[in-house]
Amino acid sequence: MPDDDPLDPEIRAERRWADACRASLARMREEVRTMRAAGVGEGDSFVDKYANHRLREFRTKLIEELSDPVGVPLFFGRLGYPTGEIYEGDTAGPPTRTPDADRVYVGRRGVRDEHDEPMVVDWRAALARAFYEASPADPMGAVARRRYGFDHAGRLTAYEDEPLTGPRGAAGTDLLAAEIERPRTGPMRDIVATIQPEQMRLVRAPLNRTLCVQGAPGTGKTAVGLHRLAYLLYTERDRLRKRGGVAVVGPNRAFLAYIGDVLPALGEVSVAQTTIDELTGAGRTVERTDDPAAARIKGDARMADVIRAHLWSRLNRPQETLEVRYQHRTWRLSADEVARELNTVHGRDLDYGAGQELLATRLAQLVLRRMEREGDPGTSATPRQLRTNGGIRRAVRQLWPTVNAARLVFDLLTNGSHLAAAADGILSTDEQAAILLSPRPRSVAATRWSSLDLALLDEAAALLERPAKLAHVVVDEAQDLSPTQLRAIARRLAGSATVLGDLAQATSPAAVRNWRTVLAHLDHQDGDVEELTKGYRVPAEVIDFAARLLPHIAPDLRGPVSYRRSADALTVTATAPAELTATVVDACRAALDRDGSVGVVAADDDVPPLCRALTEAGVAHEILGDGPASARLTVAPVSLAKGLEFDTVLVVEPATIASAEQRGLHRLYVALTRAVSHLHVVHAAPLPAPLADSMLV
Repeated sequence: MPDDDPLDPEIRAERRWADACRASLARMREEVRTMRAAGVGEGDSFVDKYANHRLREFRTKLIEELSDPVGVPLFFGRLGYPTGEIYEGDTAGPPTRTPDADRVYVGRRGVRDEHDEPMVVDWRAALARAFYEASPADPMGAVARRRYGFDHAGRLTAYEDEPLTGPRGAAGTDLLAAEIERPRTGPMRDIVATIQPEQMRLVRAPLNRTLCVQGAPGTGKTAVGLHRLAYLLYTERDRLRKRGGVAVVGPNRAFLAYIGDVLPALGEVSVAQTTIDELTGAGRTVERTDDPAAARIKGDARMADVIRAHLWSRLNRPQETLEVRYQHRTWRLSADEVARELNTVHGRDLDYGAGQELLATRLAQLVLRRMEREGDPGTSATPRQLRTNGGIRRAVRQLWPTVNAARLVFDLLTNGSHLAAAADGILSTDEQAAILLSPRPRSVAATRWSSLDLALLDEAAALLERPAKLAHVVVDEAQDLSPTQLRAIARRLAGSATVLGDLAQATSPAAVRNWRTVLAHLDHQDGDVEELTKGYRVPAEVIDFAARLLPHIAPDLRGPVSYRRSADALTVTATAPAELTATVVDACRAALDRDGSVGVVAADDDVPPLCRALTEAGVAHEILGDGPASARLTVAPVSLAKGLEFDTVLVVEPATIASAEQRGLHRLYVALTRAVSHLHVVHAAPLPAPLADSMLV
């Protein structure tokens, strides 16, 4: 593997190609800008206005997709073929012959020259499959695979060739390992240059297949989900757009900020990314946390039946004759007639709001038929006119009252008699008592909602009006979602889903305990559950240390197997209680002497004093929040650490993390598996028993 030698002719040639590709990308981007500015292809008539608007929107998005992020190489690999042969499509059949083309560059997006010939092939294209899947046993027509090394500025510095022909070929993996282990700062990067065959099989799963990926820490499950979404947008963009588009659902804003650069780096710049609370909360924010008993009940799917029963209990039986005055005459409908119409509408599978409208229409039609039977001149009336008649409007408001979702849930959670009536035969009296808010908020506006309350609000809102649909959803850290939260996602699914998570990291009391049940709540019982156990990011020493917790938190899961080992990956330091903070500060200084990012993970209540100590010691840091990380050292409350990675991680006082909540060992497992290169555990209290017998000094 040549190093960064400016005299090496191959590196010079590859750099010239990289410069030419970048120039062509700039030309492609400028051509689209010019067409947008000149209105090329736009019509002049009034009926063309909408089409013109859509065309300009498309070109604006295309300009974004053709952007050239600083430090991101346009290609990361190359396939070599016998002269004049390019292999495309399935492995069966002969290669497609293309004159004068014996190499294919593979990159994050396609780049073409001024003659519309490919200079770089998009990694999602059929032609790029061989880069990920070719082997000496099945070279897929290629004779060699080349990987490139780049510096932090994205400048090509090295290459490595892997022959795919001969007796067995030769495994060239140094650059692959270097890219996997490369220190990082800031947000998550794409893994498009290092996707492994078992990951690529999931990335290329067809649109009609719902996947649930159980992935141990460091196995790349998040990256698989994001790259699958990018692949589907490449192969099925029109179908996805017509069926409502796509979205990524994550646990919190800190996580979404961490993964936020991955899809744009792959050319997908307009994918909606939202938290589960943003999806369900309709603009409300989470202001409190339910105790475990209340959380388990509020998250239970039975709450959907309770809410439905409470909603339909709002209907009122007619008590008197309905009088409709129209054109100086009064028409009367008996209470029995009105009741029949009410029962007919109620018996249909309609949204509550749609049922209200249908009742008004049916009452208007009933009056109109009576007019027609009696030959009254009023038969010139239309159902629409009668539907807005004051008598009918008043009757509908009384029989089928307008309901607000927040008020509906507020009534259930604050009024014991309302809850008892709606939950009769569904929840026990103890369960009802567990979810009643105490003290009772003064009003809906004064209510401090929990995350699971927001899921109940969404359940109620969906009964009033069904939400917009999505063609595909990627749900990450799904192991912590309750049945009610999963139902909120299911209501929006018009197609398939990619569900990602690790049952060993489930910390919510309301979480579903197995993936088949998760799929059932998503109404995708036929989805496939896949498991990733080979870790590429977390060293074996760290994984093995954390895996001591698995028999206690997830005994049915297979332990992860790491791709790599590192002699200095794990340090465990015991200290005196009075010296704990100082020891952590010293460990932070030492960690900053290493390359890459540093994360300090501690129990939530321990974060403020740790930050004060770091500030007093002059150690620059930031607290994990809603935005992307900007400092090299981040102090992360353990409740927000899920899904994040740092090159070096300091876990402070594991016993405190483990004892802070009911599923504290699960939370500790999360904390211990955030490190990519080095884990340093600092403790004054004894380590939790599963870890104690492996303590290192």
